[in-house]
Amino acid sequence: MKTALITGITGQDGSFLAEMLLRKDYNVHGIVRRSSTFNTDRLEGIYVDPHEASARFHLHYGDLTDGTGLRRILENVRPDELYNLGAQSHVRVSFDQPEYTADTVATGTLRLLEALRDFTAVSGKHVRMYQAGSSEMFGKAPPPQNELTPFYPRSPYAASKVAAHYYVINYREAYGLFICNGILFNHESDRRGETFVTRKITRALARIQFGLQDTLYLGNLNAKRDWGYAGDYVEAMWLMLQQPEPDDYVIATGESHSVEEFLDVAGSYSGVDWKQHIVIDARYFRATEVDCLMGDSAKARKKLGWKPRVGFRDLVKLMMDHDTEIASGEEILRRAGHQVRSASIAHA
Repeated sequence: MKTALITGITGQDGSFLAEMLLRKDYNVHGIVRRSSTFNTDRLEGIYVDPHEASARFHLHYGDLTDGTGLRRILENVRPDELYNLGAQSHVRVSFDQPEYTADTVATGTLRLLEALRDFTAVSGKHVRMYQAGSSEMFGKAPPPQNELTPFYPRSPYAASKVAAHYYVINYREAYGLFICNGILFNHESDRRGETFVTRKITRALARIQFGLQDTLYLGNLNAKRDWGYAGDYVEAMWLMLQQPEPDDYVIATGESHSVEEFLDVAGSYSGVDWKQHIVIDARYFRATEVDCLMGDSAKARKKLGWKPRVGFRDLVKLMMDHDTEIASGEEILRRAGHQVRSASIAHA
């Protein structure tokens, strides 16, 4: 039975990956940041009391800003596979918090690599590591983008991911570590955070449908992205670590759609004329925009045997159905006299 350690396990990708690895009979350990409130909602379906002898899922307090803590966790868990998904991952927020973004995304990866190098040297255990890259690293580079496309980052988040990417390559070549960079294009689901544009749209249109809010504030509707399903993409992460040699892979659908197209499809499913409810707010434009991202994943399809299963329209429907169910429940509560939380997503 293999053991996997996941940073960022409470995020969208972390929860999907943990579920998949448990289905494959792994012992799964995750690193969570200490907070005054629990942020493990996405893990409720797989949580098991660690006191149970049969428990294969465990959580550890830690942070990518704490190298000593990372070393301690590696020594205690002794993983076969390590997945680094932790990050300050909101691109727009990275302009407001560039130092924190760099500390978690770039230097945080370096701390983890150093902890892994030390653990390997002391224990003699060969750990396979996955590093989460991002299509944002390509930035202004013309599409389609693949593993040979030069990076042109356009945000502190993207620049930090580029640094982490090259740290991985350096440690792989300098110390013979098995580490793969996965350059994943946008991947969404009903577990996506509510301040990310796709979930912000589906959540708001569902609430508008039930009269729970009236306005959705957005930025650039012309930005085009290659959107896939997160559940498909975590499979690619795992496949990378099952190969005989480490390598870097682009994971993408090969299709690009604008934010406006996403609104059109979501609006058709919800029955809401989104044009009557959208307000363009300059606060949500980036200082340097990324116009179009579209990935060429031919290498991953050939070498990993990977391909996306959920198409664009099915992805939007999946998210719309989920958020419609939530909004319906909120409307029932409102009619029963309960106070329904304000839609913070309308302003985030």
